[in-house]
Amino acid sequence: MSNDQYVAGSCNIGRGEIRRRQLVAVIGTVLSLMSLAGFISTSAEPSVRLGIFIPLSVASIGWVQSYRKFCLAYGFMGVLNFGKLGNISKVQDKASLAADRKTAFSILGQSLAIAAVITLAVYLLPLS
Repeated sequence: MSNDQYVAGSCNIGRGEIRRRQLVAVIGTVLSLMSLAGFISTSAEPSVRLGIFIPLSVASIGWVQSYRKFCLAYGFMGVLNFGKLGNISKVQDKASLAADRKTAFSILGQSLAIAAVITLAVYLLPLS
């Protein structure tokens, strides 16, 4: 699939926007790893470790969006961008808007499921 053309429900961002999501994903991953290191070094209680869900969510949403070349927020708002960052265009037809929203929900669900599974693994780590 080309990175420079809109496909309803499949691709709504171009290279610049994809790079932006990759940066967010890297930041979320670094924060998650730092949290994990803190939990391990302090033998944190399992309930405290549940807090890793937030940075894991940021990371997984960023990675899934960049991989799928689809911004879930843009999908919900009915916009797209293949040009200069911040230069968004409106999706014109209702069928495309519906396809984009369906994909946005799918990406959100997939990302949160990934974050939840990893959070569960962190929660179950035998640290003490």
